[in-house]
Amino acid sequence: MPRPRRTQISVEDTPYYHCCSRVVRRAFLCGDDAYSGKNYDHRRGWVESLLFELEAVFAIDVAAFAVMSNHLHVVLRVDIDSANCWTDREVLEQWHKLFKGDELTQKFAKGELVEVHEVNRLKHSIAIYRSRLCDISWFMRCLNEPIARQANQEDNCTGRFWEGRFKSQALLDEAAVLACMTYVDLNPIRAQLADTPEQSDHTSIQLRIRAALKGEQPKNLLPFISNERDNQPNGIAFLLSDYLELVDDTGRIIRSDKRGAISINSAKLLARLNIPHDNWLKLTTEFGKLFHGPVGTLQALTDYCEHLEKRRRHFAASCQHFHSN
Repeated sequence: MPRPRRTQISVEDTPYYHCCSRVVRRAFLCGDDAYSGKNYDHRRGWVESLLFELEAVFAIDVAAFAVMSNHLHVVLRVDIDSANCWTDREVLEQWHKLFKGDELTQKFAKGELVEVHEVNRLKHSIAIYRSRLCDISWFMRCLNEPIARQANQEDNCTGRFWEGRFKSQALLDEAAVLACMTYVDLNPIRAQLADTPEQSDHTSIQLRIRAALKGEQPKNLLPFISNERDNQPNGIAFLLSDYLELVDDTGRIIRSDKRGAISINSAKLLARLNIPHDNWLKLTTEFGKLFHGPVGTLQALTDYCEHLEKRRRHFAASCQHFHSN
């Protein structure tokens, strides 16, 4: 039986979550449909554009994404602190970018006077919207529903477009985050849709590589930051150059026609995470098969399960793939 989202999300344990949605019909989300002869590559642009539109509205950062032929991956970070720091008016301004709200919220957002008897109802609405703006379920709903409607309209049909609910996994430590991001970024390489990460269209790795060539980081993606520098905003606690090198090394090994090996620098990064080379390759090629629930060390998994009153044994065996024996 599917589990309620509230039993899978624990921001107390981690702000990072891997989400995946798959289409249910033979008609592709993107790419070539050999049966009909149609090409749906233009839909990749729909997804990427809407993803960044939502990132600018929600208190949720995009760490990685890949839009594939019949599914999409996103690694998200819930920024609960930003949501709590928004003023009441800022909450409504963000919410109204996607939804109309009601007459009362519109009036308050415009700076008009609110009657005393309306204050409690207004505060209740603001509290609900603030909660939704840092809710992964609402983020994925706002991503999947418009794409489904647009695709159905284009296909001139009705009915379900996505395969039930999206899949959600808690990433409980930095090793889990890095492995999952690499897995997502290398999806087109494993599927033989691209030869190199920089040729992987509509992926976060392509955007990061292009920005890095200019000495920048993509504005719409959660940045990489160095632990050695102070006063940095929230971000992924690795150097971007180290991550790009690790992804490139891993991608070359995955491809059978490339001579690849883990470089000294990448080996140091894996050692820091306590992940052996063989385990790393298994993680980044079989992440989706290995993990069907939360991912992390056994201690992090234990804490997560205790907070959500889950049974740890359902997930412990797969998490042992992460670290050396």
